[in-house]
Amino acid sequence: MAHQADWYFDFISPYPYLQLARFDELPADLQVRPAPVLFAGLLGHWGSLGPAEIPAKRRQTYRYCHWLAARRGIPFKTPPCHPFQPLPLLRLAVALDGDLDAVRALYAYVWGEGRDPQDMDGLRALAATLGVHDPDARIADPAVKQRLRENTDRAIAQGVFGVPSFVVDGEVFWGDDATGMLIDYLADPEMLPDGEFSRLADLPVGVARPQSRL
Repeated sequence: MAHQADWYFDFISPYPYLQLARFDELPADLQVRPAPVLFAGLLGHWGSLGPAEIPAKRRQTYRYCHWLAARRGIPFKTPPCHPFQPLPLLRLAVALDGDLDAVRALYAYVWGEGRDPQDMDGLRALAATLGVHDPDARIADPAVKQRLRENTDRAIAQGVFGVPSFVVDGEVFWGDDATGMLIDYLADPEMLPDGEFSRLADLPVGVARPQSRL
């Protein structure tokens, strides 16, 4: 039976770009609905820090992504600064209805070519190649802003806490490294409700870390 999947992403993260290059591994009958979300909104809801907000993790993340892209033969170049403001890119993707080819082009611009996503002249030129000839107006459109908020709220309601994330049948598959797990689930949807996977869903908490040391 064919499945439908919501695929949540934010251009601020390089991991969706790396996962995009693996979409040909997904079953041909999987219907993927790309949905831009604001990663900062997810972090705020769950009370988390992003990888780039932890100095040691920031350096490791950049190194790892460059290493992994080279290992997979994927063009990769970190943009001039990071974190950057992703809202113009996200709203542009929303205005393009989350078209997968457009998402690929936007990701290649930032993480494949290492272009500055905060350079509005460059972004306008890119938008023109995607058929958007008045990107400033589209990015400022209240309806576009609202759809981005709705995407983010829907992701949170589905239990999404990071990007990229696939949601299939209410199950969240977070990260590029969960791609194989997603593929196995699609081949055998009974994988998660059975056995040890079922027990893990309600595993008791043994000890809780204090929320603040102040």
